[in-house]
Amino acid sequence: MLLPVKWLKEYVNIDVDSRILADELTLSGSHVESIISLDRGLEKIVVGKIEKIEKHENADKLLIVNANVGDETLQIVTGATNLKVGDYVPVALIGAKLPNGLYIEKTSFRGVESYGMLCSLKELGYDDSVIPKHQRDGIFVLDEEYPLGTPIAKILGLYGEIIELEITPNRPDCLSIVGMAREAAATFNKKLELPTVKVRDEIEDIKNYVESIEIDEELCNRYYTRVIKDIRIEESPLWLQIHLMEAGVRPINNIVDVTNYVMLEFGQPLHAFDLDKLSHKKILVRRAKEGEKIITIDGQERILNPDNLLITDGENPLGIAGVMGGMDSEVTEETTTVLLESANFSDKSIRSTSKQLNLRTEASIRFEKGLDPNLCEIAAERACQLIEQIGAGKIVKGKIDVYKNRREEKTINLRSERVNRLLGTQLSVDDMIDYLERLDLKTNVNGNVLEVKIPTYRLDLNIEADLIEEIGRLHGFHNIEAQPLIGVLTRGEKPYSRIISDKVGSILRGFGLNEVITYSFISPKTYDRIKVESNSQLRNYIRLLNPLGEDYSVMRTTLIPNMLDLLSRNYNHGIKECYLYEIGNIFIPKELPLKQLPKEEKILVIGMYGNVDFYHLKEIITVVLERLGIKEFDYIKEENNPTFHPNRTANVMVKGNSIGVLGEIHMDVLENYNLDTRVYIAQLNFDALVEQSNLDRKYKPLPKYPAILRDIAIVVDEDVLVGEIEKVILENGEGLIESIELFDIYEGKQIESGKKSVAFSLTFRSSEKTLKDEEVNKIHEKIIQELGKRLDAKLRS
Repeated sequence: MLLPVKWLKEYVNIDVDSRILADELTLSGSHVESIISLDRGLEKIVVGKIEKIEKHENADKLLIVNANVGDETLQIVTGATNLKVGDYVPVALIGAKLPNGLYIEKTSFRGVESYGMLCSLKELGYDDSVIPKHQRDGIFVLDEEYPLGTPIAKILGLYGEIIELEITPNRPDCLSIVGMAREAAATFNKKLELPTVKVRDEIEDIKNYVESIEIDEELCNRYYTRVIKDIRIEESPLWLQIHLMEAGVRPINNIVDVTNYVMLEFGQPLHAFDLDKLSHKKILVRRAKEGEKIITIDGQERILNPDNLLITDGENPLGIAGVMGGMDSEVTEETTTVLLESANFSDKSIRSTSKQLNLRTEASIRFEKGLDPNLCEIAAERACQLIEQIGAGKIVKGKIDVYKNRREEKTINLRSERVNRLLGTQLSVDDMIDYLERLDLKTNVNGNVLEVKIPTYRLDLNIEADLIEEIGRLHGFHNIEAQPLIGVLTRGEKPYSRIISDKVGSILRGFGLNEVITYSFISPKTYDRIKVESNSQLRNYIRLLNPLGEDYSVMRTTLIPNMLDLLSRNYNHGIKECYLYEIGNIFIPKELPLKQLPKEEKILVIGMYGNVDFYHLKEIITVVLERLGIKEFDYIKEENNPTFHPNRTANVMVKGNSIGVLGEIHMDVLENYNLDTRVYIAQLNFDALVEQSNLDRKYKPLPKYPAILRDIAIVVDEDVLVGEIEKVILENGEGLIESIELFDIYEGKQIESGKKSVAFSLTFRSSEKTLKDEEVNKIHEKIIQELGKRLDAKLRS
């Protein structure tokens, strides 16, 4: 919500800096997101009057305008077509600098000198989203005469700040200027001054225009109406437009602008229907029929069902209650009589309808959080007052108010000793009463109990603890001194899975990897991007009922797409090397019983590109497994995973069971992520790592005897795995091979087609004696022979 400080000060006299205001509101419980300055540096931009308009002789699309700016008349060349003699407009003088960075200088257009520039609202720094449609493509024409030469910033009120607030769902009363004025008045202990609402002149009788109103009492608690006749649809006064634009709402016309102004002011949405377009002189609020259609004012056809609430004239739909009006009853330039609706609808109904139609409006945002039905009357009367004030129409005498379940003020008893016990304070009863009454919570003392009357607009106050929180936040939680804990303390320690997680993270960071955290929500199209087969279990995902959008509509069953997204983003931002890992959850649905929470499995995913290859990734996985005390592991070639390259992928096996996969991503998948470099990813079941890990360590003395090194280079078939070679070497090393290090793999012209050369460095050592070359040579020969027998390996010459 945007809170213009100038507007706020119309109701409460606060004379502090906006930053102090924001800080104090934050400390008292309102969450301030940012402070936006209205000062756009509009120096040397003043009010001018168009006195003469001529066509440019050498340019058909240009006009020569004489603009009087008070102390001089300037010749200005412009391409705008919405001007006429007598218009008052913003004029940027020579030397002015516009918010978009444009510096105004004397310029010549096809031989005609121009001594300034006429400005549009966009050029004055307003965003397109709040500029009236008819003002978007032309010069901003002021609504009345203003002293010539007056700085435009003064006319438009471009000073002060706007505070952006995040309003929590339990405080719908704060989704209004008056609501935040109450908070500010309570925070600074100031008096709240609300506008006096009164219509001066009324004519005729509302019964001449509306015969009856019927409502579905389950979904509509109150329906309050007034009628305005002799409507003149035109632009709103400038002050009204400025108020709306500063609050983030685009002005449309005087009637719609008034309804939006009152909604922002009091938090109660209003809607104006063109009364002459109603087929019957009645309003019927009912559930929609199955498949019933309505075209809303945005031009879209909406298909409804009985869960949706409709405003009708007894026969034809006029609008979707609490969400958006219908085009057939929209206020237009031809409108002369308006029926003003101020209603209170079921928050659940509006929330459901808004989600179903994927249609959120300023009205639905407020209704779906719950509103006080007693706001209906004051909001409607305030709108009538403003319409009368700006001369937009005449108010018809009388009202129709259907309100059968009246909301009354309630009383909550508050124990003063419990306040201090829960807050850890020593507040007096007078202090408590002061804080409560600042919030308009009238309090009566009855012995040791405070009887607190709750206004109907405070829907969030229901129990004693709610009042204690109100006292605490006004006193200031930052002012409450820390107190010693009361109760029995227990010793806490990390769970074993967290210890393993920390250890794995430490290992991976040691390899230069950075940890990332990604969303658990992904798009169902993601599975097509990584080439998952249609019958794969990975597509057995959970679909969200209320997604943020299609891209976040299902719960992930793999972390590979998230990792590819991150690698793609880094690569396409010019990052030459990227090494990442994540330990996160996947979500597997449970079929029975129904509505059971999904099974969550923790997964480790590693992704990288740059100066790395398959063996680099394999070495990282090997070190992780060894450091976790997992000894019985192996790598088996995997050719049937469509996400990975068929010849550069392996399953990670622990005690004969697969716990994951590692390899190079398939080129078709890389194209889907705009990656034209090799990418390597490993995905392991982290829960399996925890289960198989063993952090017990047995230490042994450093070796007493020297090692003997031997290199071996053999030629084998290209489909022979390095792991198979290492396995043969270890099995024939007679327990004397301390380590095996692969240092070269070669395929090229010097090697027979279909073959590859693999070279290892072997370290031999005995813990009992110094080895002799003869012993090592004998073992070395045996290894070569076994490699030849079992893998058809030959020494490379």
